[in-house]
Amino acid sequence: MQKRINSVDIFRGMTIAFMILVNTPGTWGHIYPPLDHAAWHGITPTDLIFPFFLFIVGVSIVLAYHRKRRYIDFNAFPRILSRSIKIIIIGLVLAGFTFHFPFFKDISHLRFPGVLQRIGLVFFVSALLFVYVKNWKWYLLLLPVLLIGYWYSMTQISINGEKPRLTKTHNLASVIDNKIITKDHMWKHYEKDGYVQGDYDPEGLFSTLPAIATTILGIFLGLILVNIRVSPYAKLILFMGIGLVLWLLGWWWSQSFPLNKRLWTSSYVLYTAGLAYMIFGLVYLIVDILNFKKWGNIFKYLGTNAIAIFTLSIFLTKSFYLLHVPGTDYTIHGWLYHYLFVNPMGNNEFSSMLYALSVVIFYIFVAWFMYRKKIFIKV
Repeated sequence: MQKRINSVDIFRGMTIAFMILVNTPGTWGHIYPPLDHAAWHGITPTDLIFPFFLFIVGVSIVLAYHRKRRYIDFNAFPRILSRSIKIIIIGLVLAGFTFHFPFFKDISHLRFPGVLQRIGLVFFVSALLFVYVKNWKWYLLLLPVLLIGYWYSMTQISINGEKPRLTKTHNLASVIDNKIITKDHMWKHYEKDGYVQGDYDPEGLFSTLPAIATTILGIFLGLILVNIRVSPYAKLILFMGIGLVLWLLGWWWSQSFPLNKRLWTSSYVLYTAGLAYMIFGLVYLIVDILNFKKWGNIFKYLGTNAIAIFTLSIFLTKSFYLLHVPGTDYTIHGWLYHYLFVNPMGNNEFSSMLYALSVVIFYIFVAWFMYRKKIFIKV
């Protein structure tokens, strides 16, 4: 059995904790800028979370499947396919369930893309590549094909006779998603008066291609962890060196192909992967080299049941938005926020963040209980 690497679980748990933090503010109308996504081009700390998770998915693929690469394991395919389908189905169910008959949204207005759906698709492609493509040099060829091909498609292919402007409505990814997914099944965003239909989807089909590159870069880190027989300090130097090069390349490329999480631009892939390498290296140094582990236990609990905790958080958050407190006009979410966190004389952004922090603490306790009872839910 593969021995768990503490830094991997802790890094994964950190991403889940921050995912929950930014997904559950007290009110979407009052958020500190670092806890919100960039409006379009640009990057905030929140824009690092999803690529960090896909990056650690790549690392986890190596830890889970590296022994199967020694021979052709045809049984791996149905297991990988099954896991991918389960993750996608969970994402669709969470997007569509309601508390009134028939307990599911009208399929004609169900959003098809989503965070879990992208995780499922990226995991499927990346895991198959890792298990069945034995020579890692092919990954070095695939990376520029994905990243340069995406750059060329997004910046050089004309749209209705015009050069793409990489705006929300005038970019190839949005055009493809509108044609294939159609607007009724795409992302809705929050504005002051509620949710409105967008012209693009941040987890759309075409932008999933460079997201695969993010996971492949995570696979490289995983290969360093398990296959390169050098000292831990030498591995740390590799993590930091590769991370710095990727980060600088991403910054350089962003001057002409802007950092954009919603389009998952090629510069964004390199920039965020570079940061992931360096931050993982820091965690690896503290936890696996210097052996300071206790500080990371709260994240380790989350990291060992990452998909289960994330799924539960989405389910409960949506439920709290849908269900009303009897005898009031408040939903459960609104009642908790208004009566427990809002300070009439205080700062709205702080109250909103405090609510989100309390939610994170709740899930840490849930994850701790599951860990203590040895409950590990695998999708």
